[in-house]
Amino acid sequence: MDGLPGREDALTPVARRAAFLDVDGTLIRITSLFRFLAFDLRLSGAPPSRYEELLAEVRSLKAAGAPRERTNRAFYRVFAGRPAEELAQRGELWFREEESLPGLFNLRVLERLEEHRAAGAAIVAVSGSFPPCLAPIARRIGADAVICTRPEVRDGRYSGEVPVPMIGDQKARAVHRFASVHGLDLAECHAYGDDESDAPLLAAVGHPCAVGDRPALLRLAAARGWPVLDG
Repeated sequence: MDGLPGREDALTPVARRAAFLDVDGTLIRITSLFRFLAFDLRLSGAPPSRYEELLAEVRSLKAAGAPRERTNRAFYRVFAGRPAEELAQRGELWFREEESLPGLFNLRVLERLEEHRAAGAAIVAVSGSFPPCLAPIARRIGADAVICTRPEVRDGRYSGEVPVPMIGDQKARAVHRFASVHGLDLAECHAYGDDESDAPLLAAVGHPCAVGDRPALLRLAAARGWPVLDG
């Protein structure tokens, strides 16, 4: 078990509409994968230089123009061979530490989620991150479902392979599947994202909202008439 609320393919219908939200940079002010990696390496006794070495590999792919789907896959290879249960437990410890620090959540986004919940909408996190990071976050915000990257697990261990990185267009496809399965009217749904790669997710719903101040997304929001929420 990965500890997540209902998955996109296994959720009892909860509402006729939903608020879909990206997590890193939108709901929380950090990048969960990078922070979790640093935490995991620290608990494993790795030298601080190991974190920089691993990030340098990802940065080199980005500098070479690799799409985010490829860098996402490369990142998860770091966890190849690790027991899924061990990483799930470390995810709980990691979140406990992060939540003890000020400013983890974007309070404006949390306020919006409470408004959507009060109006009867389902809360659905949509993220390129993975279950060890997302399970405690989803529980904290009372998410009804989580759509995320799910690295392959074989015999209880991560294989290092990622069937579907939940990035870019994949987010929009997953939201359309979710809406079809659960009878949601996407024209009545909301979505929140902070990066240009979230544009397909935002465009999938009738009420998109850009979060933060990234220039590429702000230009797109201005061109399409999307509202902007401070990040």
